[in-house]
Amino acid sequence: MLSNPSQVVLRNIELFESKNVLLINHECDLLATTLLEHASSVTTLALDYNHYQRVQGHENARLQCHFGHQLPSTQTFDVIVLFYPKSKSLAPYLLNLAGRHLLPGGELVIVGEKKGGIRSITKQLPDYFDAGIKRDNARHCMLYTSSLQSEAPEIRLSDWVKDYVLTTPQGELTICNLVGVFSEKRLDEGTELLLEHLPKLEGRVLDFGCGAGVITAALLKANPTLALECVDINAMALASCELTLAANGMQAKVYASDGLTQTNGMFDAIISNPPFHDGLDSTTEIATRFVQQSEAQLKSGGIWQIVANRHLPYSDTIAQFFKTVNVTAENNKYKIYANRKA
Repeated sequence: MLSNPSQVVLRNIELFESKNVLLINHECDLLATTLLEHASSVTTLALDYNHYQRVQGHENARLQCHFGHQLPSTQTFDVIVLFYPKSKSLAPYLLNLAGRHLLPGGELVIVGEKKGGIRSITKQLPDYFDAGIKRDNARHCMLYTSSLQSEAPEIRLSDWVKDYVLTTPQGELTICNLVGVFSEKRLDEGTELLLEHLPKLEGRVLDFGCGAGVITAALLKANPTLALECVDINAMALASCELTLAANGMQAKVYASDGLTQTNGMFDAIISNPPFHDGLDSTTEIATRFVQQSEAQLKSGGIWQIVANRHLPYSDTIAQFFKTVNVTAENNKYKIYANRKA
């Protein structure tokens, strides 16, 4: 089943006939394989690891799939489809990226849901693109086209990152936040509660949903000997975490993982402010899988500690897999759940 934005792209299939096409920030569907019925070739760049996994198994001589914040080559394309990001601040970066990979005069197609801010795209287009034209309006989405008029500037991550100093219970840290990565430039209440009540940790520790690396850096500030691994599903978050580690002179293994699926072996501790905030059914399913996988990959006596919005239904899931539910701290918004594996 194609998403609404992908369906709108297909309504304009004539744009892709016999063209070499790049999809940037694509949806979690198989639009890429459908486009192959018309395009000469399709390349995809997913910023979400789930979206990459959805299409990666269909790679062939005409379909190349990538995950990350940039393509691994300087290849250029006839047409680029840019899916407007949920974080509006990420759009200028993606436009710059598209400009670097379009052939001179190549066509840029921008598609997105109306509620997601797509209407502002004509004002966001940089001067190396011509004026955007609204081409389609359907399925609660809009599609615009533009073309590359001059060379886009080189992309340097340093131009897209904001550094700030954060005071944590473990000490001051420099946090590097790339566009599109959630950050309040202060210690959010949930993370602060988690860091205030950290147990003594040692050995191999996993920071699940690492984001810009706040928890990772705090853990290493408290104990530089930890073997830290940091996972996230978002390419910009992973890049931010790497920059944060470098800025603080720290080292950890940073990589993409769908839940804990791409992790290997057993951990002495799993620490997280998990990215499940909206209480939707799908989010609850992801949270349940996270608890189950965590218990399975903890060593005997291993520590599992998370902070969660107090209204989220974690207790039953924790009881199911850890047998007990331990709330070690809480306030009017958050709870700290802390368990040791038997």
